[in-house]
Amino acid sequence: MRKYLLSALFLCTTILTIQAQVNVKAQDNTGDSDSQALKVKTELLNPSSLINDGRITLNVSGGTPPYSYKWSNQETSLKSNKADNLVEGIDYTVIITDANQNTVTKSYRIPAESITENFNGTFAPIVQSMGAILFWDPFTALGVYDPIVYADVKNVSIPNWTSETEDKFTLKSWEAKEGQHIAKGDVIAIITSEKEGDIEVKSSTSGKLQHLVKEGNSIFDYTNTADLIESGAHYFARIQYDEPVILTHPNGDPQTHNIPFIVVWLVLGAAFFTIRMGFINFRGFKHALDLAKGKYDDPNAPGSITHFQALSTAVSATVGLGNIAGVAVAISLGGAGATFWMVLAGLMGMSSKFVECTLGVKYRFINKEGKIFGGPMNYLRYGLEKRNLSGLGKFLAGFFAVLGVGASFGGGNMFQANQSFEILSGQFPALIGNGFWFGIIVSVLVGVVIIGGINSIAKVTGKVVPFMAAVYVIGALAVIGINIENIGPAFSAIFEGAFNPTALKGGVIGVLIVGFQRAAFSNEAGVGSAAIAHSTAKTNHPPSEGFVALLEPFIDTVVVCTLTALVLIFTGMHEVEGVGGAQLTSQAFASVISWFPYVLAAAVFLFAFSTMISWSYYGMRAWTYLFGKSNKSEFVYKMLFLIFVVIGSSVSLGAVLDFSDMMILAMSFPNIIGLYILSGEVREDLREYFRKLKAGELFKKQNVTS
Repeated sequence: MRKYLLSALFLCTTILTIQAQVNVKAQDNTGDSDSQALKVKTELLNPSSLINDGRITLNVSGGTPPYSYKWSNQETSLKSNKADNLVEGIDYTVIITDANQNTVTKSYRIPAESITENFNGTFAPIVQSMGAILFWDPFTALGVYDPIVYADVKNVSIPNWTSETEDKFTLKSWEAKEGQHIAKGDVIAIITSEKEGDIEVKSSTSGKLQHLVKEGNSIFDYTNTADLIESGAHYFARIQYDEPVILTHPNGDPQTHNIPFIVVWLVLGAAFFTIRMGFINFRGFKHALDLAKGKYDDPNAPGSITHFQALSTAVSATVGLGNIAGVAVAISLGGAGATFWMVLAGLMGMSSKFVECTLGVKYRFINKEGKIFGGPMNYLRYGLEKRNLSGLGKFLAGFFAVLGVGASFGGGNMFQANQSFEILSGQFPALIGNGFWFGIIVSVLVGVVIIGGINSIAKVTGKVVPFMAAVYVIGALAVIGINIENIGPAFSAIFEGAFNPTALKGGVIGVLIVGFQRAAFSNEAGVGSAAIAHSTAKTNHPPSEGFVALLEPFIDTVVVCTLTALVLIFTGMHEVEGVGGAQLTSQAFASVISWFPYVLAAAVFLFAFSTMISWSYYGMRAWTYLFGKSNKSEFVYKMLFLIFVVIGSSVSLGAVLDFSDMMILAMSFPNIIGLYILSGEVREDLREYFRKLKAGELFKKQNVTS
């Protein structure tokens, strides 16, 4: 084990040394230069040790102004000679063009100085490379789908309208007829504002005019809840372009709606297992609830924790910041319609969880000390070995274990610690600048739990998960209840947004992919991590734990994610622009319950805490698979895990955390391959289980009432 750790340390040191040398060279390439008539003077600025705050400023002379700037950074405008919020340590290019089309191409790199900037700059290209694989679009590659976003029409809005506008607007008169071809700058309508009086509206483009509101009718009324919830209620006209227009980023690159391979991989797997298991996600739901309630808990069965404790441990690892911040991102990008597809993906994911957790129990190993070793490493290796695929099984199991260790340190640890500190410090300013001490405290709390093993983890998550879920669900239901009169417009916005081919946020494909992607990232169905926790359950029948596991995507996605989405939609916050993530969710709650953001911050901490302790167990099982099943090996892993808690709280590691999250998703590659191969025996085990259930051959408590 020592040689592996030393090799990893040597590799990291080598990378950082090379990175530092490249940074020095990059500094030497800046300054005055010229190409043809254009002269460029450059200023590179690294203002602090924080990551992603680099700046490049260009002063261009010569040629014929005005100049345009085509930056490789998509968020920088074509008109801007300054690029901000850049990643230190990676290359950025800019093509400068003057009015006579003379051009010069320059490449720059902000020097990385601090340790975190070096790590971030090193891992950013790795993350980009992984993203090119995980988010590769097979449909575009095959030429069956055009990912570029085109606009057929231009929606005409109330001038200067925002989601916070408190005013009433009426269409006074149309100055251009329905179907009339208008030119850019033509006056098309007069609208009346209750506060500002008459407003003349001019066309911002050319095309055929379509009226959406009749003369004398209301366009937008801030006191009308239907207007607050409806997507695009502030639009009163539509102009059909003469030719479809490509929507672009600020730097001029076309906007695209790709269909990521990882999402296709997970969703196709979920659909396959749903059909293969005879829609077990629906017909097994009632029995799953009975199992979770303890009706079939056999105290003499092998294992160490109950069905409910296994469910709580697994749910605690999936229900987290993604349900709060991630859903807000999905609604911001995909609109209200993303909710529908998110729920559908969650329902299908229930079948994936059933298959992987059934196998997790079936191929678990219990040693002489009673410790249980189960999960994808076992069924990938030994399940495939039974089918004379020993070589493939060993490779897939080892690959999964490596990804699992990396994911536990990053996405299951540092990300949780870092984001919980960020959110708590936002509500409690006294914490600002004290990330290290916050990390020390959290690591002690986590250490007390994880050193006790799976039984200790199960006891804590069995209490924390129901509590934090109850707090969040009650808060969400309160917001929905207070705005219950919005239920009609809200569900109308969801269904119209899901199926409207001209959906404002990117069409059906764009909205569908956003919803599926958010669900796949949140409930981890098909990733295989939950099978590690469920393999420790006390049961004689592997399918019984599969039934319990299928409740996870339902709780995580169908319930918690949907409640977050409904809070955003019911409060009209899905129309807010410029705000995203947890902040948007917090504002939605605060719009109804002013003090709830403090409760939400505490809930976020509990979400993050429970995720960390659950992922510590996942990572440890992967670790012991690679480095041996011993108390010493487990202790080394636990100490490393606690150190990473402090690191995650103290610094922002940017791309390192993204890299770790991608490792979690990458776990689905070896896992689903194994699930496909082993799905036949799971189906046979399911048939036998149902036979025993109907025959009354399963252990059942007699003193438990419904």
